[in-house]
Amino acid sequence: MSNLSNVDRTILRMIQTDSKTRLEDIASEAGASVATIQRRLKHLRATGTIRAETALIEPGDVGLGMSFLILVELEREALHQLDNFKRKIRNEPHVQQCYYITGDADFALFVLAEDMDDYQKLIQRLFFDDANVKRFRTSVVMERTKTGLAVPV
Repeated sequence: MSNLSNVDRTILRMIQTDSKTRLEDIASEAGASVATIQRRLKHLRATGTIRAETALIEPGDVGLGMSFLILVELEREALHQLDNFKRKIRNEPHVQQCYYITGDADFALFVLAEDMDDYQKLIQRLFFDDANVKRFRTSVVMERTKTGLAVPV
């Protein structure tokens, strides 16, 4: 059970929508003082509840107009092999999200590329040169119906 107060939840809801929301607006919505909001924000950042505050960039506007969902199955799942794969994925800027999952695949990746040629170069780097990748399956994203990482609070 979470130990977040109603004020904390209001702060989190509002800054997930817009991290530049004015403190006065948050205070008004939460029924608290600006000083309280400042103190709670500092606490939420210090404890890691707020992990980061970032800008959302439109991929097509920076030349990354294609999105792909890739399911990856590894040959072996020894800890050092999993760590090697995870490290490689973390270091690849075209991979936006990576999940270690159960089921037929071991990992689900959401990746961006300029075009199909760029995608082919990406999968060459990530999969073809890795003897531990057994297979992968790719789906091309036709439309971004919903994107985001907002957590319901």
